[in-house]
Parts: sequence; structure tokens; C-alpha cells
Amino acid sequence: MSRLEIEIKLEVSREPEVRDRIARAGGRLVHDREFEDNQVFDFPDQRLLRRGEMLRIRILERGVILTFKGPGRVEAGKKVREEAESLLAPSEAGAITQIVERIGMIQAFRYQKYRTTWEVKGLHVTLDETPIGTFLELEGDSGSIDTVAGLLGYTPADYIAASYRDLYMMKRIDTPGAAHEMIF
Repeated sequence: MSRLEIEIKLEVSREPEVRDRIARAGGRLVHDREFEDNQVFDFPDQRLLRRGEMLRIRILERGVILTFKGPGRVEAGKKVREEAESLLAPSEAGAITQIVERIGMIQAFRYQKYRTTWEVKGLHVTLDETPIGTFLELEGDSGSIDTVAGLLGYTPADYIAASYRDLYMMKRIDTPGAAHEMIF
């Protein structure tokens, strides 16, 4: 199913304080802290990356999520793009990876994180603990993002519209072989 994704990231400096703010804002826990292994695939010529698109396989204990993201644009500090995804059984990770590789794609980037997910006033709110820092992601309609960001103590000046790959490329230390993996 395809939909329009609107989201921001917010850098978190004090995680316990943010968790308290989410609770005070009426946050309802959807998924407790879980480990994610995300593998981004592209063709060897990087045609998806060049077009601003992405094909990702997200592996969780509860399932595998295959996601396609179209080219993004930034509107009012928020990343906006088409997204289509499908939840598969945990046992499907190997098969879907094999299919993607058989059509000529290669793993272009891999990133890991621990994610806790809430619903706050109809908004999808996640706390992502990554090797490059801790971030909140707010996803939903633009007005709700602004409202909930404000409740959590953030302003539009704090909004980050970059992907984890882009953030990693900006923050990483130049280490040989490290360019394509943001892993613990």
C-alpha cells in the first residue's frame, strides 16, 4: 500500500526527559524497545540513490518490513515522500533478500538501531537509539508534527529532514570500510 510519508527527526540529548515528556503528552506505547537491522539495496550504478529513492529490508524479531521510498522533498522543514511497504513473516528475510539480489541489487547501506514506538495524538513517535546518537522521529500529518514537537519541547528550528544514511555520512569518522554500515 502506497502513502505519503511526512516526518522529521529530532536530536535527543537527554533520553529520560524525552520519555517523560512523551508520557505527559499522552503517549501510548505501541512497541517496546526492539532491535532493527535495516538493509538498503540499490543497483551497482546507484540509480535509486541518484533518484533519491530507496528499497529497504527491515528485520525485526516480530517480522520483516519491505519498504520502497520515493524521492523526497522538504516542506516546512519536514521530509515528504511516497512510501510503500509490506510486513512479512520473520522467516521471509532470507527469501526477500535473495529475490532482491537475484534482480541485480546489492546492499548499499546497512544501519542498526533500537526503536521504541508510541502513538501521541494520532502521530507515530519513535525513539531511535543509533550508533551516531539518539533521535526522535515524528511521522504523520504536518500540523500534528508541529503540535507534538512543541509538546516535547522542540521548535521547527530543531527539525532534521535527513535520512539516517545522510546523518551517518555527515557524522562518521573517516574509517576505511565504514562508509556503508552504521552498526553497533
